[in-house]
Amino acid sequence: MTHTLNPDLLTQLSDLVATKTALHFPPERWSDLEFKTGLAAKEFGFDRKEEFIQWLLSSPLTNGQIDILASFLTIHETYFWREPQVFTALIEQVLPALVRSRKNDNKCIRIWSAGCATGEEPYSIAIALHKTIPALKEWNITILATDINSRILRKAMAGLYGKWSFRNAPQWLIDGYFCCKKNEMLEILPEIRKMVTFAYLNLAEDNYPSSLNNTNAMDIIFCRNVLMYFAPERARHVGQGLNRSLVDGGWLMVGASELSQHLFPQFVPVQFPEAIAYRKETQDHPLQTTFTHEDVFFQKTPYLQPEEPFAGVEQTAPPLKSGKDKKTSIPVNKPRLRNEYASFPEEPTQATAPVIAGAEEETTDAMAISIRALADRGSLDEALTLCEEVLASDKLNPGLYFLKASILQELNRIEEACVSLKRTLYLDQKFVLAHFALGNIALSQEKAPAAKKHFDNVLALLKKLKPADILPESEGLTVGRFREIIQATMETGALA
Repeated sequence: MTHTLNPDLLTQLSDLVATKTALHFPPERWSDLEFKTGLAAKEFGFDRKEEFIQWLLSSPLTNGQIDILASFLTIHETYFWREPQVFTALIEQVLPALVRSRKNDNKCIRIWSAGCATGEEPYSIAIALHKTIPALKEWNITILATDINSRILRKAMAGLYGKWSFRNAPQWLIDGYFCCKKNEMLEILPEIRKMVTFAYLNLAEDNYPSSLNNTNAMDIIFCRNVLMYFAPERARHVGQGLNRSLVDGGWLMVGASELSQHLFPQFVPVQFPEAIAYRKETQDHPLQTTFTHEDVFFQKTPYLQPEEPFAGVEQTAPPLKSGKDKKTSIPVNKPRLRNEYASFPEEPTQATAPVIAGAEEETTDAMAISIRALADRGSLDEALTLCEEVLASDKLNPGLYFLKASILQELNRIEEACVSLKRTLYLDQKFVLAHFALGNIALSQEKAPAAKKHFDNVLALLKKLKPADILPESEGLTVGRFREIIQATMETGALA
């Protein structure tokens, strides 16, 4: 197939697509770009693709329009248990080590599937967690699954799949975690489906890490077979954002074709028996010596030996579907709300260190930094105790109640979090992010009418502000951009 459009026009179009979606269409892929853009033209009401492209180049595009365009340009090819060697490493080594490090205090695991498409990957991750952690109900699990395409996110949320999605899946996965529906479709069991939160996110934008969209403090990020469609410089930029989204020692899983120190120079490659992953160095204990810019496949990194089984428990949890008993309890994932005083630094600086150490003259804002620093390090109980102490002397501060709510939600104390959010709104009815947080909680609990009410309240409040205004305590997010996020969230959750 050859392209027929003017090369100058295709150059401008490919530049626009790269800017808005990060998708890379070099000249050798222009015929593909032209064909897919022609298909998108009809969706936008244009008969001629030339007119459509001229309109794209001359019009300010909304997020919804970018979403539609991206749905025609992206490839949604995925399936369950893709690259099984990665899941072997996850089940046998990464998760057991993570569980051991937190089994005595902070029983929290946060995983992000970036570019999740129709959901096979995040559901595979949820199944891996259930298979690996026998006492899963005692843990606060977050599995965030994001994509630029709201349409396929809705399909992912439904959890219905045809046989082609299982072409590489082991039989135990199908038998234990799915039930048959009409037309030979398989539906993932509700307990697993509820572990995953789907949300709109464009990796081309610099909106992560952020507690507003729950992309901060991740333990593991899966971003597989996504960056291969990005230009190298954009892929490196995304890699930097993913690095910042991870906790120290966190893991990045990419596709086998994406393994390259050119793209991920800030990570340390770690070789498992049959897979390679990237790890974020800890500040206090570097994981490995520096590497050259050769391809990671040529690095002679040591193999990690399999972890020992969990002491005192079965190494593998039974599948959910076993005979007549399907009542296995799994905690429903709750989207993280932490966004209090969001402009403050993620880690203690020289300016904040004395506050954290207990300086005598501490303002409320400075104490909020201390509280957030504790929460970011996983010391949630300490953060909550300190927050309550500060509230005792500043009972009319809505921001502190919002901060308390975010910590309570991370502790999976959702009812108490809702009480604190309502207290926030009692003190400040225009606290936009509190409305947004309550909407997200309602959405995660499948309470669509309540979620829509809260999101409608947010949109009503935003109408009173200018699109270019910066939303208070939102990490520099403009009102216009936040409005688009709300609309995309409502569309994904079928609330629009």
